[in-house]
Parts: sequence; structure tokens; C-alpha cells
Amino acid sequence: MAFDQPNLFGSPQNHERSRCAKRHAVISVDGIQLSTTPVFETYWYFVHERQNMFRRRLEGLNRPEASKDQILASHRFTNVYRASDRVSQYLIRNVIWDETELRSDDDLFFRILLFKLFNRIDTWEAISEALGPISLDNYSFERFDEFLSDRKAQGLRNYSAAYIMPSAGRVFGHASKHANHLRLIEWMLSEKYPERLRRSSTMSEGFELLLSAPSIGPFLAYQFITDLNYSALTNFSELEFVMAGPGAIDGISKCFVDTQGISPERIIEHMARHQADYLDDYGFEFIDLWGRPLQFIDCQNVFCEISKYARAAFPDIAGRSGRSRIKQKYRPAGRLPRPWYPPNWGLNEKITSDFGAY
Repeated sequence: MAFDQPNLFGSPQNHERSRCAKRHAVISVDGIQLSTTPVFETYWYFVHERQNMFRRRLEGLNRPEASKDQILASHRFTNVYRASDRVSQYLIRNVIWDETELRSDDDLFFRILLFKLFNRIDTWEAISEALGPISLDNYSFERFDEFLSDRKAQGLRNYSAAYIMPSAGRVFGHASKHANHLRLIEWMLSEKYPERLRRSSTMSEGFELLLSAPSIGPFLAYQFITDLNYSALTNFSELEFVMAGPGAIDGISKCFVDTQGISPERIIEHMARHQADYLDDYGFEFIDLWGRPLQFIDCQNVFCEISKYARAAFPDIAGRSGRSRIKQKYRPAGRLPRPWYPPNWGLNEKITSDFGAY
């Protein structure tokens, strides 16, 4: 399982990788032996190097300067920690924890779902600028629908391309997707979803509640419960429940010769629970998120990213999707703003200690 890609990794990594190259050719998950491909080791390399890039960029380096890895320097990849990504950071700081005043559960739920259904920062800011502060008190279906329809008519994108959002048109009957999604939020509020989420005792219970909403499938339900959990509405552990998306399943298929019937979720859980062992065995000194290890959602996301990374690093390992290239190129955007995380994680004080007060 040795690597022979001299332009891919820096020499220190190559040295460590050669030392441990065969250590995990076969791993045991739930007592079943799984043969790995070279992509498995690269998963842990990616975790190490992508997080290093995040820290280097916080110190002022643009991405091409932050890594010798040509693939990482040239293409767009999400952060190792989902909550560190630009859109998640905006959600946490500007949508959920934007003010010191307490919001009602309904208002908080409305803001989070409205943001996440579009998942696009400029859509949120355009609504806010044109229609005023975004809240249930200031919400009108007619006003929001008209504004979003006008944007669409001007050729402006309301939706992010990150997720494939089902239109819910069969349920709510509108011709435009955004109108159906506004009605979806209204329906969830009428069915007391915020109150029911507050009563949910586990993330899986909250996931099942969201899954019961019209047009929301397993992948979106998991993403949404993760986003809602950044707020004070719920307080679930991210090491409790996971749902693998299509990208993660493709990444898993590239890391293993055969998964022997073990579910993608069990493999993700295994990676999270044994992260320290694998990183240590491969010789990677991982700088975690100020003491927070990778959670299930993070390991799930890394499988998505390693699926993309392997298209360039290991083009002969096709996986399930059969995709052969990475579409999104990286564009330098200057120094990263200082991150801020849900207060109950206990990280913000540590970040202030490292970087000083805002």
C-alpha cells in the first residue's frame, strides 16, 4: 500500500507514510476484517493536512501558500470540521447567535430552516436588506415569495449548489421551489416542530422528526438536525448519531476493497472512535479544534472530501459515482476570519486566548 506520487505530498509526510504504509492494510470493524486501499491512509493524511491549512490560514496564509499539496492548493475542499466552514460559521454567528436577546424557539427554528433551505449567504443578506430583520414577526409569505421570485427572474441564484433540494411541489403545489419551501417551514411550525425538538432526548429522535416532514430525506434531515443543534434549541452529542450521505458512501467505497456488509454509519463511527490511534500510527501530529476531536459529522464529511480528492490522487480507484474530476477550483480569499463556535462547546475562550480579543 505504498504511495508513489512524488508531486502530491511533501517529503516529511512521505517519510512518515512509508514507515507506516502497511500498518492498516487490513482493519477490524465490529470484528470483521476489512481490506483497505491506499485511499484509507490518505483519509488520515487529508485530516491532518487540511486542518493544518485551516490553522495556517488563520495565521494569514492563503491556501496555495498554506500547503505543498498541489491538489489541496488548487481545488476547493471543505474544512475537516464542518462547523469551521464559511457557511456554517455564518449560520452560527449571524443567524443563530447574532444577538444577545433571547429568541423564541419558533423564531430560532424559522431562521435556521430559512437559511439552510437556501444555504446561501447572499440570499439571506438580500432578504434582510430588502425586507428588514428576518424573524417570524416580520415574515409574510407574499412578501418573501415576491422578493425571491424577482431575484430568480433577474437571473440571481437563490439556492446553493451544495445540496440537491427537492422542490416539495407535489405537497404544497407551487410552481416555484422557494414558495414550496416557505410553505414547508410554515407547515413545520404549525406541527410544533420546535417544541417537539425541544422535547427530543436524542439526536436520532430529532432526526426522525425532521425526516417525517414532507420532501425531507435522510441526508437533509441529518444536515438540518446538525444545524439546529448549533443553537440552544437542542444539545445533542455529535458522537451519538450519524447518517451517511451519497458522497460519504462513495468515499467509503474508495477506502475499502469490500465493506463486507458493514453499514456506512458503522464505518464512520469506527473512524471517529479510533481517530487518535490511526493518526498516531501513521505519524500525523493532528492539531484538533482546540481540544475537540473529530465528531461523527466531521468524519462523514471527510469521506465526502476524500471521494473528491481521490479523483485526482488515485484516478484508477473509481468508487461508486464514477466521477473523474474535481469541478470546483480554489480562489484565494485572504486571511480567514477568526472562527466562533456554539458557546456550549467551550472553544471560544480558548480561541480568544490564542488570538486575543476581537
